[in-house]
Amino acid sequence: MSQLIEDRAVATDRWTLLRDAHRLADLPDGVPVIVPLALWLAERPVLRARADTGVWLAPDEDPAALADDVGALQVIAIDFPQFTDGRGYSSARLLRERYRYRGELRAIGDVLRDQLFALAECGFDAFALRPDRNVDEALAGFDDFPGVYAPTSRHPHPWFRRRDPAASGHASGCERERRVTDAAALLRSIATCHAPAAAGGGSGPDRGNADCTGTR
Repeated sequence: MSQLIEDRAVATDRWTLLRDAHRLADLPDGVPVIVPLALWLAERPVLRARADTGVWLAPDEDPAALADDVGALQVIAIDFPQFTDGRGYSSARLLRERYRYRGELRAIGDVLRDQLFALAECGFDAFALRPDRNVDEALAGFDDFPGVYAPTSRHPHPWFRRRDPAASGHASGCERERRVTDAAALLRSIATCHAPAAAGGGSGPDRGNADCTGTR
């Protein structure tokens, strides 16, 4: 059996990818299979009743076709026919974020180490690397960057909210109260130490005569 990366570890792949299956007779018995979307749509009732059946999508196929099946599929694979084809990233985010797919989301095809970090942020958790690539060496690709600023499927909050528990709503009541108290104290200190600026007065030598209404 071939190997793949699954949950950031090297694992044995128990699934058989059927790229050219066009009818039920093309499916081997007793083997977990990943079938083309066209075959799944044509034979959905039979395939849903069959144990261990997954579906793979070409980059130009709409993930919406599987919207009603996300709860029944153990594996959805997305094909990357070329390293530079980025459509699969969007398909992955749609499956994870719009259609709430929670099973294994696998990248297949021309999958290289340099893609792993970005693929994982888009929701992929399994990666069948190109056969000429070393799976063990590719694991380091997940640590190529410390993180991303924008929200992703893996991290739905932007970076500043992940850094600040209070901003993300996870701080305790005492912690929030302490932060508010500290902020208020800082504002009072600024108003005291920089009274003319805080009062909103004008400029020039006599700006210190400005009152709190901004008039002199």
